Amino acid sequence: MEEMKNKEIVTLKRSLLHDTEKELNKQIEMEGKSSAYYLSMASWCDMMGYQHAAQHLYTHAEEERQHMLKIFHYINEAGGHAIQPAISEIPHHFNSLREVFELILEHEIQVTKSINIIVDHCFSVKDFATFSFMQWYVTEQREEETLARRALELFDIIGEAGVGLWTIDQELGKLHANVNGISN
Repeated sequence: MEEMKNKEIVTLKRSLLHDTEKELNKQIEMEGKSSAYYLSMASWCDMMGYQHAAQHLYTHAEEERQHMLKIFHYINEAGGHAIQPAISEIPHHFNSLREVFELILEHEIQVTKSINIIVDHCFSVKDFATFSFMQWYVTEQREEETLARRALELFDIIGEAGVGLWTIDQELGKLHANVNGISN
């Protein structure tokens, strides 16, 4: 009887639907993998001498971690249980700087799709609090995709021959600075 009463109290403290919690925990995993993925890419760039690309990706890895923590706190504050995911299968070697940024764009598109699934779910179950919370992520993902596309455009505009990769790395540093409100 006491156990049943405790379960009722926990349920009363909860405003987050179990299905929504499940979807948000999947997003926590995606954001955590994003952070680990970008950290691995940053390390590879550092090792290859792409200092500015590395700094851009180190910063991006930390931003993704913050995105994960934001959802983590939301779940717990709504009476749910945020789960720290196991992160594995992160690549550590890449074929080229261009490949790194192609993979980033592909990944960001997958993150956008995942966010859209959550937003659609929230709308369909009339969980307007979580729907509202997720609007920040909708806007953020548009910015993330735009940044990834801009980085890739540098390869096409500048070219990789001669001092091209060095110039691209320099421009990635400027792109990083502009995104983070630092003027060059």
